[in-house]
Amino acid sequence: MTETTEQSRGTEGEALSTRKTQAPRRGGGDPGTRGRTTIADGVVEKIAGMAARDVDGVHAMGSGLSRTIGAVRDRVPGGTKSVTRGVKAEVGEVQAALDLEIVVEYGVSISDVARDVRENVINAVERMTGLEVVEVNIAVSDVKLPEEEEEEPERRIQ
Repeated sequence: MTETTEQSRGTEGEALSTRKTQAPRRGGGDPGTRGRTTIADGVVEKIAGMAARDVDGVHAMGSGLSRTIGAVRDRVPGGTKSVTRGVKAEVGEVQAALDLEIVVEYGVSISDVARDVRENVINAVERMTGLEVVEVNIAVSDVKLPEEEEEEPERRIQ
């Protein structure tokens, strides 16, 4: 937007007055409203996965099978850790709904962890995407006991 300044002189004894006028924009309207932004489900799933993992008391994301498969995939050279494991998003034009599957640490309050995960996920997704998060459903699929070892896939003996 360009601004021009106009100065006018009044009759004798009147001070100069200055006013700004705005030149019209091309294309009409705010540039931020020209066009549409779409956000893929995977983008929201990544944001939610990262936000959920940041909460104290969350040991892992996903079911036992998906974690086992993920552990194998993580060990493959060039493989990347899946931040979307245990997260499913349904994204519309202005709203999103999320389902998360988590494993909590033994001894923590599951209801407190679920509340903290829900709050962290909602804040992160809404801040980063501008979408309204209408629900975050959390399924606790396991509890990580202190004496349990990390799940490792069986190795073949050669």
